Amino acid sequence: MTLDFATSQTAFVEALLYADRAVPDGIITASGVPDATRFGVYRNNVFLGLTKALTQNFPVTERLVGTEFFTVMARFYAQDHRPASPLIFEYGADFPDFIASFEPVANLGYLPDVARIEAAAMRAYHAADTEPLDLAKLAALAPERLADLRLAVHSSSSLIHSGYPVGSIWSAHQQQIVTPVVGKRPETVLVGRPEMTVNVHIIPPKDAIFAASLFNAATLGAAADAALAAAPEFDFGTALIGLVSLGAFSALLQDEGNVP
Repeated sequence: MTLDFATSQTAFVEALLYADRAVPDGIITASGVPDATRFGVYRNNVFLGLTKALTQNFPVTERLVGTEFFTVMARFYAQDHRPASPLIFEYGADFPDFIASFEPVANLGYLPDVARIEAAAMRAYHAADTEPLDLAKLAALAPERLADLRLAVHSSSSLIHSGYPVGSIWSAHQQQIVTPVVGKRPETVLVGRPEMTVNVHIIPPKDAIFAASLFNAATLGAAADAALAAAPEFDFGTALIGLVSLGAFSALLQDEGNVP
């Protein structure tokens, strides 16, 4: 039976990603028999390439679980997550969500969020170059105008909130000798590249709700109210200046557009 091209292509991909599938039609030796050896080499090279991409994008995640386990986890991921782009650096965008559902690491509650920091860092590295919001522009506004303004999130910025000290874990693993992170505490992490270097910052706990609200398009006034309700020690000016200074935002917004 002759298969149409689409069906043949699907069969080839399925056989490539699942080692228990038969060699696809057309992969034959000079004598006309299925060439399992040659196809096996090609299959292995594909997985090596995908695993290498994940290793490059998630080095701390790999370090936390070990190279051997990471390779196995990456293979399970690759079976059901084919590259959606010819740009291999984009591979693994949803790897953190896969980790969150991967039963063998269910006891490592911090691992998916550490991976989310690494995914955010990769997005930030390749994000469009955008000028960060100038603090002077913010300072020039009359105080009574601030409450109704929103801030445009910088093209490279991501905010990761976790019930674990994932920013501290990520930071500790930037060193050759890792200092253990003691205790379980929530951390909110800002990842961005306002200029040439990707930065990872742990947001002060009292400012976490304020930052999250602004990233969800709340006005400055509403974000401040939410933060004060959760943390009476919250200081609006300090938090706002801190986030703007880190390059988290690119513009001040009103309902009708950018603030002149």
